[in-house]
Amino acid sequence: MGIRSLGYVRLNAPDIDAWKTFGEDFLGLMRIDGDNPDSLYFRMDHYPPRLVVSAAEESSLGALGFEVLNQRDLAEVVTAVEAEGIKVTAGSTEECAERRVTGFARFDDPAGNPVELFYGPVLDHVLINTPLVSRFVTGDMGMGHAIVSAEDVPSAFDFYSRVLGFVERNTAGPTYFMGCNPRHHSFGLAPTPGPGKLLHLMVEMASIDDVGRALDRAADLNIPMMNTLGKHTNDQMLSFYVYSPELYAIECGWEGIRVETEEPTYAITEGALWGHKFTPPPLPA
Repeated sequence: MGIRSLGYVRLNAPDIDAWKTFGEDFLGLMRIDGDNPDSLYFRMDHYPPRLVVSAAEESSLGALGFEVLNQRDLAEVVTAVEAEGIKVTAGSTEECAERRVTGFARFDDPAGNPVELFYGPVLDHVLINTPLVSRFVTGDMGMGHAIVSAEDVPSAFDFYSRVLGFVERNTAGPTYFMGCNPRHHSFGLAPTPGPGKLLHLMVEMASIDDVGRALDRAADLNIPMMNTLGKHTNDQMLSFYVYSPELYAIECGWEGIRVETEEPTYAITEGALWGHKFTPPPLPA
């Protein structure tokens, strides 16, 4: 029982046209048609769309989609979540079809972040085509990692570790980085006041040249930089950050370490070995 990976992320956005450019022309994802004409569907690999952006009046996190092994594991995790007094709702047949999964359940975590647990991705066997990126690093490590906010981080951490089975990999002050597979962290929690929200999403590319070309595309497309090219202290990833159309931090990285054997957790005092110089978000137009 437990979470295997971050399988997909769903976002709500007022300007999905901006995400067409961001997702295809910058990130290099493969956009495909989906069931909802008011949504954008982006593939990274042989899985169904890993990123879905839906039209909405306000920007928000639609869901973090975590994959479990099978129907039995889904039922076991749902039972554990319900034992915490959290309401869980099963996805309908139509919702499963739109997500291209066999089954899923949804709930809000203790911080208010929407979570979906799914199993059985429905594969269409259409060859992935990402001409701007040689390959995205997914497989047994899922689509990447996501960092969300929580007003009460210790409570949220207890839920994700004790109930969902995430392993604490390291801390950085009050921020927790947690893993569920060989990716150093698939999930993280950072303290901010108010309801939970998405802070940061990372995609890993297969080569340093992929990252360098993405850096060039960001400049060519006038995508605002958040953190310059740098190397992290915890997962050793070489990466840079930009602001997405909704001002989420999007990280493009390369060669993060794989954690094959669990080691004692540790605390870091610096986020980067070098680089990652911060730039504030652009002012509203």
